[in-house]
Amino acid sequence: MKYVENAKVISQKEISPGIFDLCLQTENIAKEARPGQFVSVYTNDRSRLLPRPISICGADSGSGILRLVYRVTGKGTGTEEFSRTEEGGSLRIEGPLGNGFDPDVAESETVMLVGGGIGIPPLLETAKRLKAKCRIVLGYRDSSLFLKEEFERYGEVYIATEDGSVETRGNVLDAIRGKDIKADRIYACGPKPMLRALAAYAEEKNILCYVSMEERMACGIGACLACVCASREKDAHTNVHNKRICKEGPVFLSTEVEL
Repeated sequence: MKYVENAKVISQKEISPGIFDLCLQTENIAKEARPGQFVSVYTNDRSRLLPRPISICGADSGSGILRLVYRVTGKGTGTEEFSRTEEGGSLRIEGPLGNGFDPDVAESETVMLVGGGIGIPPLLETAKRLKAKCRIVLGYRDSSLFLKEEFERYGEVYIATEDGSVETRGNVLDAIRGKDIKADRIYACGPKPMLRALAAYAEEKNILCYVSMEERMACGIGACLACVCASREKDAHTNVHNKRICKEGPVFLSTEVEL
C-alpha cells in the first residue's frame, strides 16, 4: 500500500560532495517499505508539478524513520531545493513505490550486492535485511567512499574507484574479476552500462542476477508510461515489449529486460 505524507525532517547532512543524507519521520511509509523501493518527493515550487523519485536507503519500521541518500543534480533543481530543507521542516512524499529486492534468501546462499555511484544507497537496507551471506562491491569515482563503513557491518566490502585512489582501479566488474568474488546471486543498482556488464557476467557464470534500473519518471505509479524499458516478453498492461520501471520495477531479473 502507498501513502502520501507530509514527513518531518529529522536530520540532513552532506556526506560527500553533492551527496545528502536525509532522515524523515513518517507515519506509515517507513513501516511498509521494502529494500529497493523508492519514494516520490514533491517540491514546494509550483512550477515543478512532478515529484522526484529517490531510492530508499533505510526504513525503520519501529521508529517510522525513512532515510534517503540522494545526489543534487544541479542548481535550481528539485534535489537542490530538498538539500536546503532544514531540521524541523517538512517534505511531501508518496510511497513506498515500485518492486524491490527480495531479502528472503536462504542462509546457505551468498548474495553479491553491487552498487555504483548513487546506486549504492538502496543496497544498504537490502544488506541489513538479508540473512544470507553478503559480499558487497561498491564503485566510486574517487576516494569519497560514502556509506562504506555502514556496509562493512553486513559483509566483506570490495571497492573499485575510477581514479584508482582506493583498492581496484576501474569499475565494479574489474573488482569482481580481479578479486574472483563468487556468489549464488547478484543484486545490483547503478548506471545502465554497469548493469549491462553485470548481466552479461551473470549469464557467463550462470548466476541469478537482479538489477535495479534508474530512469526519469513522471507519475511514479505506472499511469503515464514515461519510464518504460524494453522487455523480452510482452507486458500484460500494454501488450507490447515494455516494462514500466516505476511499477514492475525498478528491480527486474536481468533476463527480463533489454539493457
